[in-house]
Amino acid sequence: MKAAEAGIWKSSELRRRLAEAGLEISAGKMSGWWTTTPTTIRLDDLDVLCSVLGCQPTDLLVCEPDKVAERAPKARTEATTGGPAITPRLGRNRSEPPA
Repeated sequence: MKAAEAGIWKSSELRRRLAEAGLEISAGKMSGWWTTTPTTIRLDDLDVLCSVLGCQPTDLLVCEPDKVAERAPKARTEATTGGPAITPRLGRNRSEPPA
């Protein structure tokens, strides 16, 4: 939407303008930005993108609290799983492989 407001109708045009502003990105990354909703973006890239489009980060970013709630770990209890709660061991506390 912001690209259209800036008169940019093709991903190649946005890629060219980003390159002029100092942000060289691959055709694959540009395609991902153009056709899907990116899951992450570097803040430096966001600054250049906002500069090229003449907008603020809040014009491009959408808050999705429902997705955050979906990703939050669910507490497992014996009542819901039929057994004791399992807690993964993180780090280097792994057992040795068999000999």
